[in-house]
Amino acid sequence: MRALFCLIFYPHKSDLQIKNEKFAPIYFTIVILTLLEIILLSILAFCLLVQLYYVLFVHLKLARVGIEEVPVSARKPISVIICARNEIVNLEQYLPSLFNQNYPEFEVVVVNDRSWDGTEEFLEQLEKKYSNLKVVKILDNDKFIAGKKFAVTMGIKAAKYDWLVFTDADCMPASENWLMDMQQPADENTEIVLGYSPYMKRRSLLNALIRFETFFTAVNYLSFALKGMPYMGVGRNMAYKKSLFFKNKGFAAHMHIPSGDDDLFVNAHANKHNTEIRLHRDSHVWSEPNKTWSGYLRQKKRHFGAGKLYKSKQKFILSLQIVFQFLFYGFFAACMFFSREAQYIALGILALSIIIRCFIYPKLLKRLNYSDLRWWFPILDILLFLFLTLNGFLALFGKKKVNWK
Repeated sequence: MRALFCLIFYPHKSDLQIKNEKFAPIYFTIVILTLLEIILLSILAFCLLVQLYYVLFVHLKLARVGIEEVPVSARKPISVIICARNEIVNLEQYLPSLFNQNYPEFEVVVVNDRSWDGTEEFLEQLEKKYSNLKVVKILDNDKFIAGKKFAVTMGIKAAKYDWLVFTDADCMPASENWLMDMQQPADENTEIVLGYSPYMKRRSLLNALIRFETFFTAVNYLSFALKGMPYMGVGRNMAYKKSLFFKNKGFAAHMHIPSGDDDLFVNAHANKHNTEIRLHRDSHVWSEPNKTWSGYLRQKKRHFGAGKLYKSKQKFILSLQIVFQFLFYGFFAACMFFSREAQYIALGILALSIIIRCFIYPKLLKRLNYSDLRWWFPILDILLFLFLTLNGFLALFGKKKVNWK
């Protein structure tokens, strides 16, 4: 069964002939498609419309928002918290840079979580050099199962000040003004500040893929926070009040999940009234990415279970985004097995999707310190989709127990 789908018209004669005629005739080509082709193309077009909602009504907001100015003076003292487990190499390389921050009063709390690689000795030497370094040591204990959330909790308990700024051992602030921009805002109602942490560039496909995935994660959570629906943050660069942590009993609601010390806490307690974001380049924190595919897969697997505990509305909106992206590429691939006319229309829909997004995402890539990925955007978008689909299946059917280090 075949059906009329659309009309495509074009001048049949040459431009010279048309100019010599008072009324140039217009000729039509009728494209006939099967009912199944019409259904597939209609679903593909609908998936595009859903995609465009996230692009034009969520992510575009982040591309247009003005970047805040870095404050010129400090308001309140800060406690920086870092949890480390066998991170001697990273601590030696990055930790000293924290003490060069252009901020008058702050402490650095490092939680040494059962390390055996020389971390303890290094921190003891550093304590003699920096009076604002505080080391918290966690010992092996058979009575409980320690994890990153326990380490973070110990760091928070040891913190002297109410405003807590979090980062990791393999992270380096982009400037000496990092703490100045991540400090507690003047509005006392603000209890959470979400920062951004790009990954360092290396010459490999894995590195490009990791940075591209991090970019889209950041675009999503920063955009939704601007829209009044903050749903996550990253522990490499975020801040909140110590009083907020204890008022809500810390991580008690999700202590059984290996990950989520950052995103689940934000998901549970952030709202449009108490959360702000930071975009200025001085507020960025650079981080060392995974160098192996297996390490990256373990990292993604560790984060996979946390999303199940997001609020219902947020799970629906985020799931819709992923599902319709999957359907878009799936139905596009299906259209390639039908008539040439259906293939051309499907390619046109794909091209329209890429063109619209190319007006927005390259600007965001530049804003979020990933300018070099602008030219690879369409290719990386497809590769990332395929990789995350594969990783999703591996996470569903693989072993569930994953340690944080």
